[in-house]
Amino acid sequence: MRPPSVRPPVISIAKGTFYRHHPNAHVSRPNPALFRNLNFTLPSATDPATHWYVVGSSLSGKTTFLQLLRGEHLCIPPTARSFPHLATDAVPHRLRVPSQAIRYVGFNSDDAAGLASRVTTSAYLSVRYESKREITDFLLRDFLLGNTELNALAAPQPGNPDNGTPDPALDRVVHDLRLGPLLDLPVSFLSNGQGRRARVARALLAAPEVLLLDEPFMGLDPPTVAGLSPLLHGLASKASPRLVLSARPQDPIPDWITHLVYLRADCQVAAMGEKEVVLEGLRKYVRGVWNGTLKEDDRLTVNNLVHVGRTLTAKGIEGKALMEDEGQKSVQVTTDRGEAAPRKIGEPVVEMDGCQVQYRGKIVLGSWTQEVDGERKDGLVWTVRRGERWGIFGPNGSGKTTVVSLICSDHPQTYSLPIKLFGQNRLPEPGRPPLTFWDIQARIGHSSPEIHQHMPRGLSVRQVVENAWADTFRSRAKLDDAARAKVDACLRWFAAELNPAHHNAAVAGSAADADAETTTGAGTDLSWADYYRFGELSTSAQRVALFLRAVVKGPDIVVLDEACSGMDDGVRDRCLLFLEHGETRRYAADAGGAVVDESEVSKRAEVTVRGLRDDQALICISHVREEIPDCVREWMCLPEANSGFPARFGVSGAPLGRDERSWREIWGM
Repeated sequence: MRPPSVRPPVISIAKGTFYRHHPNAHVSRPNPALFRNLNFTLPSATDPATHWYVVGSSLSGKTTFLQLLRGEHLCIPPTARSFPHLATDAVPHRLRVPSQAIRYVGFNSDDAAGLASRVTTSAYLSVRYESKREITDFLLRDFLLGNTELNALAAPQPGNPDNGTPDPALDRVVHDLRLGPLLDLPVSFLSNGQGRRARVARALLAAPEVLLLDEPFMGLDPPTVAGLSPLLHGLASKASPRLVLSARPQDPIPDWITHLVYLRADCQVAAMGEKEVVLEGLRKYVRGVWNGTLKEDDRLTVNNLVHVGRTLTAKGIEGKALMEDEGQKSVQVTTDRGEAAPRKIGEPVVEMDGCQVQYRGKIVLGSWTQEVDGERKDGLVWTVRRGERWGIFGPNGSGKTTVVSLICSDHPQTYSLPIKLFGQNRLPEPGRPPLTFWDIQARIGHSSPEIHQHMPRGLSVRQVVENAWADTFRSRAKLDDAARAKVDACLRWFAAELNPAHHNAAVAGSAADADAETTTGAGTDLSWADYYRFGELSTSAQRVALFLRAVVKGPDIVVLDEACSGMDDGVRDRCLLFLEHGETRRYAADAGGAVVDESEVSKRAEVTVRGLRDDQALICISHVREEIPDCVREWMCLPEANSGFPARFGVSGAPLGRDERSWREIWGM
């Protein structure tokens, strides 16, 4: 009797060490070994189920790990990495090459295989709407089918399995990812979350053997995350395609994941294997560090580890983090950002009196009737005053980013809608000088995925922060001495996060580095900020630079649209503390983990940046509770697009980042 055949693995790596450049090449930049003596196998069989989840901080090499799985980066020895399953008759001929059989979908702004597969070079955000051309701005349907070439003969033909996608596959993927109502919209009009779902859909329609999803849940609203996870589970269970996912330490782990890879901060594997075995090993490590029996490894910081372990189910996020049952010694690191001072509410800076935004007769924002002071009005009615701290919430596609584009006057319909900014209408008024686009831009600090996409990668780190004083992304900033001092203060304060060569860059944001500001005086060398380009930074560092660009000038309105997405949790907490308190507060380590304390800069009376003022307004958008600043109290939740339900408004009695009850109320969970 013949023994059952054993299916070869899709990916096999046996004691492989990887490099970005050949180790014998003469290169000017460092070329460290990546993932030394790595062993990894991705089975082709589905029984038993093997679903991998790669976890690590922004500097740990998650993206690099996924890239090497599809054949990128040099492997030493070359024979240590192979793709046996792709050479079998079970794989179509078009998928015999790893780059075709193994698809990567990333969601940062540099993803070349992104939504429109284009390099954005516009000078300002309104070009997103002004550049609409039927011949070049294709619809989502065309994007999914690959019909994005101006030469029709070069485009894949729908219905051809070898060159395109059969219609039944399109219908299934569109239904599963809830993209049906969006098929006839230009891709440039999709929200950030809708664009993410579209990228996943396009990758699925290529029918690859393996799909690598780099932080797929980041930026999606809680209901969408809860719905996407079971869909991915179904695909992985049928190996259609096999999935490998990556995530940050603070992200929940889908309940169907079976195996984990936890990465250190130096592109090496800290632990790998079955999920429960890896989690228990990490738990023992944290417990040993806390008990003093183990020394903490700077490349494997406890502060990140204690937040690992929550479970993502179809009902939402459940369970406890890795060490919650141990008394959660470091809970203050991510929750206690200092008590907010009493606020002084001033005059309105944004007034919307019944706004409706529509494309081709389809209302995308304000498709409801709202009752205000006993009067019913169609569209969004909303006022933001100085001193108020607003959170804007709602499902992907509900219009959150559209609201921001109206506030910033990037949206052309701003001029025809009943909107007042800083007490003035957008159209000229008799006897009053007009409020120009440049006037508005100068008074608003804005960080968002759209800003991230447009920011030129060739600017230096300093130039990105200084861009707060520039008219466009590429124009020269106009700074006085006070402005230069603010820029220097921000660069010094966040040197560990922004400087790739910083000796503590690998552990930026950890509790152990909480008082690093005590070593950064006014004379600190900041030449690195002129040397390193924005495109050379990690995603987390890029988001920090854009966050500083939004707040450094002290604008009348600070708009943070998913500004903290992509940051590690420790870095995020330092940014949110800086937003409210500037250089006056810091994280200080103590026996219980970390607490907010007066900074050394404040004790020396050398504070240059003091955080939000009473005459500033804050507008924050996020789907992650921990990314909401503690000072946010007022909130607006937009309904599902075209649902007919009105926007809901409320005031939280406690910081939303800690108030689970208010958070669930907002999302109706």
